[in-house]
Amino acid sequence: MTIYVGANDANAAEKGILKAAREWQTINLKALGINHSDEFIKTLFVQFAMNRKLRQLHQTIRNAAQDLSGYELNPHLSLLYKNMPATARRQLAASIKIPFSEVIFDSLKVVRCISPTQSGAEVEGWRVLAAKSLGA
Repeated sequence: MTIYVGANDANAAEKGILKAAREWQTINLKALGINHSDEFIKTLFVQFAMNRKLRQLHQTIRNAAQDLSGYELNPHLSLLYKNMPATARRQLAASIKIPFSEVIFDSLKVVRCISPTQSGAEVEGWRVLAAKSLGA
């Protein structure tokens, strides 16, 4: 799940994630359902309910990275990255039943990627720059 998009400075992003990971424990989010969109990286996704803890984590990372971007947090977990017709996306989304009501997120990663990502080749170019367990 993407909770922050901003700093092109990897050091600032890593500083933000390491600070946030030390300060926060796991985050539990309520799954609202399967949705779809025409955005490549949100072809099919699980939408989560926003909560105070997630909003605060997002702000902690932004503050530590000294970020001023206008990124708006919309908690979701992408299941499929693909260009496909709306009818097929809608049918696929309707066919999936989420087998859980809540997801526990227990780690953070800094990922370098092209934004906006619009192809599979660009996804393959993503690189994890730092990773940290929450509460560690």
